[in-house]
Amino acid sequence: MDAPLTRGPAMKWQRKGSETDSTVPSSISVNSSQSKTPMKGLVKPSNQAKTPSNRSGSKTPSTGGKSKTPGTLGKSRTPGTKGPKTPGGDRFIPHRGSMQFDLGHFKIMNEGKDNNQEMQSPSQQEYKRVMNENLNGEAMDNKIISYKQKAPSAPEGYYNNMRVLYSTCKSPANTKKTTRHIPQVPERILDAPDILDDYYLNLLDWSASGLLAVCLGGSVYLWNASSGGITQLLQMEGQDDYIGAVSWIKEGHYLAVGTSLGDVQIWDAAQQKRLRTMPSHAARVGSMSWNSYILSSGSRSGNIHHHDVRVANHHVSTLAGHTQEVCGLKWSPDGRYLASGGNDNLLNIWSAESGQNSSDCQPLYSFNQHQAAVKGVAWCPWQPNLLASGGGTADRTIRFWNCSMGTCLNTIDTKSQVCSILWSKDYKELVSSHGFAQNQLIIWKYPTMTKVAELTGHTARVLHMAMSPDGSTVVSAGADETLRLWKCFAVDEQKKKTKSTTKDKSTELQTRAMIR
Repeated sequence: MDAPLTRGPAMKWQRKGSETDSTVPSSISVNSSQSKTPMKGLVKPSNQAKTPSNRSGSKTPSTGGKSKTPGTLGKSRTPGTKGPKTPGGDRFIPHRGSMQFDLGHFKIMNEGKDNNQEMQSPSQQEYKRVMNENLNGEAMDNKIISYKQKAPSAPEGYYNNMRVLYSTCKSPANTKKTTRHIPQVPERILDAPDILDDYYLNLLDWSASGLLAVCLGGSVYLWNASSGGITQLLQMEGQDDYIGAVSWIKEGHYLAVGTSLGDVQIWDAAQQKRLRTMPSHAARVGSMSWNSYILSSGSRSGNIHHHDVRVANHHVSTLAGHTQEVCGLKWSPDGRYLASGGNDNLLNIWSAESGQNSSDCQPLYSFNQHQAAVKGVAWCPWQPNLLASGGGTADRTIRFWNCSMGTCLNTIDTKSQVCSILWSKDYKELVSSHGFAQNQLIIWKYPTMTKVAELTGHTARVLHMAMSPDGSTVVSAGADETLRLWKCFAVDEQKKKTKSTTKDKSTELQTRAMIR
């Protein structure tokens, strides 16, 4: 084992020595060697052997002849090609600039092909012409990457332009946002103990002055949205008596209250004083709506009474179009139509002149498409003759009506009981509250009726809704005895129309005189 090796590969130091002892005259080309193994790198001519060739029988390895050792100078060609030998190196390495890949691909794909124009189709000729212009620089205006405009100069005070960042992707000033953020959680939650879980009542309304009226059993409470103060307006005397509906007049502090005794009361919220009581119904009052000085009230008997609050004999007409309780009642914004929904699954449209005499007590239109009680009724604020109505558990649909033509425009299945509907004042959207089985609020885009957002949080059916005076906030009242305020329709203050800060005192005084 200690004897020297007589066979086997040369030692590393011997191979290294053979490289340094190589004797290749500088006048002879590098490619004139006979090496068949390509080099793995370029070797400068200065690194060629400086020691004379040892051609004797010395034990020092010689590089004469063909060398198979990697890294030695020898006869080499460019790998994979059959072209002429490349002087100055073992292979040709092209310049791989970042902008040359497309040009190289084009040349490779077209190399060796027949360039005869007659043999090519017109589409191929056009393709080659466009590629030549784009890749060979014949059309300088069609650069792949180029600056359309020069970067602006640095602002005053900056000495180094490289420190200033410029952006050419600024959005135009008149660009409108396609979507807006709608909070998925309520802005505020208020307790509403003892609120009645009754689908046919209307126990919530928001005044133009910012007072929210809430009926809790036999009491009516006022919540001031600006200050957060709570005031009890009234309390029924009987233990079993309760409030069935509340409705604010459009201007002023006057609140109409319908009771389980069948009478309608008018209250001055500013003075917390009852102005008058108007008995006329034989059953409880569950819905009311104002049209200037006319207050319309719907009863469990199915009748609708018009009250003129200016005169002592307030009961001026009766509309008998329902056989069961009237649970939805709304006047149109222009005061021309009155929509009434009942537990008999009917939706009736009345004109403002209906009921003035005995021969004119029939509705203009009576729609029976709903399959359950119609409580949710709402008029479109920007199209006075457009009405939206919603049905109960067995129906679950929202229908849109053209009350000028008496036709149904659209129907959408909400998959839940529809309890209330409100239109937005600033967006072409509406919000609906639902009961069984989702217990949520849904914001719809009109007229496509695509869902904009779903607001969840109530643990029981959402029976009532009301909108703030500015139209940005919706308050919902649920059978879980909570009130939740949702910021559904927030408007950008810069785009919002400016409102007058002065109140119309003449309108206020006129309304006060009508009530008295």
